[in-house]
Amino acid sequence: MNLPTLFLSDGSPMLAIGDSPAHRFLLQFGKTLPRPQATIVVSAHWESMGGVAVSLAPQAETIDDFGGFPESLFDLQYPVQGAPDTATLAAELLEQAGFTVMRSATRGLDHGAWVPLRLMYPNADIPTAQISRHRSASPAEHEQMGKALRKLRENDVLIIGSGSLTHNLCSFRGASIDAGVPSWVSDFGDWMHTQLQANRRESLLDYRAQAPFSVRNHPSEEHLLPLFVAMGAAGDTPKAERLHASYEYGALAMDMYAFS
Repeated sequence: MNLPTLFLSDGSPMLAIGDSPAHRFLLQFGKTLPRPQATIVVSAHWESMGGVAVSLAPQAETIDDFGGFPESLFDLQYPVQGAPDTATLAAELLEQAGFTVMRSATRGLDHGAWVPLRLMYPNADIPTAQISRHRSASPAEHEQMGKALRKLRENDVLIIGSGSLTHNLCSFRGASIDAGVPSWVSDFGDWMHTQLQANRRESLLDYRAQAPFSVRNHPSEEHLLPLFVAMGAAGDTPKAERLHASYEYGALAMDMYAFS
């Protein structure tokens, strides 16, 4: 099976229930992919210090790591089985690549993982495990995480980086979902797309210095780092395909990419 690796923009938790182009795309997208044996998600919303954390939980609890949203959002569950065997192999591969790895027996899925997966695979029938991003690691180190996980693809494991192509919450708050898109958001997204299409790896890893409005779009880096994991997991010369592009709340670019 030839599964791609994916970068998915998860946007707001309301992506789970609110009608939008990104919501509709994810509802159909899972049907177009070969069925994986398991899924590994590196989410912007699980941060570890001192190393990379891997969840070995046999049942992936639905974590509501947000507040201030409608009760109907908190009522949602995604009762998927964990993937402890796949996660154990992932931990071993990361250690072989020189990463310090911490293992969790109980960690479930935060909304960066379960929201897109619930849309893609509503039957919750694909075992899923989560891996953290490393708080102090650079884009290049997250790319190396992806390279370490590459071997999982031989076992038909779908590797997903979940974050957001742009993520400035100060500009997001109070805006309507169809708010106009300022040029500082679109210029950054256009730059990223150009570099990804041309596989300009060095420029991408140095996006903080080279991309227009990089710090304004990412006051902190956590939502873009999963992209580099997905990129690294695809190989030394990954080919990027933009699967979807839209905006929500003016400041959130909902771009989604496949790497092959």
